[in-house]
Amino acid sequence: MFNISSETSSLIILPLLIFTARVLDMSLDTMRIIFVSRGNKFLAPLLGFFEIMIWLFAIGQIMQHLTNITYYLAYAGGFATGVFVGMSIEEKIAVGTVGIRIITKNEATKLVENVRSKGYGVTCFDGEGATGQVKLIYTIIKRKDVNNVVGMIKRFHPKAFYTIEEIRSVNEGVSPPINPYRISLRTFKMLFIK
Repeated sequence: MFNISSETSSLIILPLLIFTARVLDMSLDTMRIIFVSRGNKFLAPLLGFFEIMIWLFAIGQIMQHLTNITYYLAYAGGFATGVFVGMSIEEKIAVGTVGIRIITKNEATKLVENVRSKGYGVTCFDGEGATGQVKLIYTIIKRKDVNNVVGMIKRFHPKAFYTIEEIRSVNEGVSPPINPYRISLRTFKMLFIK
């Protein structure tokens, strides 16, 4: 039906396939690394399997055409784009748990009450900083809730110092109620996969 010349194939189609393969492979790689760091023993190997299959296709094309610079550019461009796409996907799904540590010189009662009213556990205590007395506030939340809590910090204490750190695992504590219509992969595996 279509008559695609060998030259068109080598200059446009194969580089485009290599680029696309690298975008997919690196997106999966970024996600796999994130799931490994969070201890997800099911998704990390599954993503790794598909990642390496796609990579083998891309590197195979490069090895067959070692003198074509277009393939190298497609490979490198796909790599860079794939890292960006993978990070964007991870940011959207916001998997995991973080700890937010807030230090403020001002009275923190309203901030603490507001955070608690949203169902988050909060630990608050007095401390001494470089310039005097401070309030230290600590909460552990789901990553998807970071913007909500940071918004509360900025509303009540816009000049507060705060840090956000990744948490690998949590035991006990207070968390907002789980939406019964949203089931996580971990819950799904516990319920249905023996």
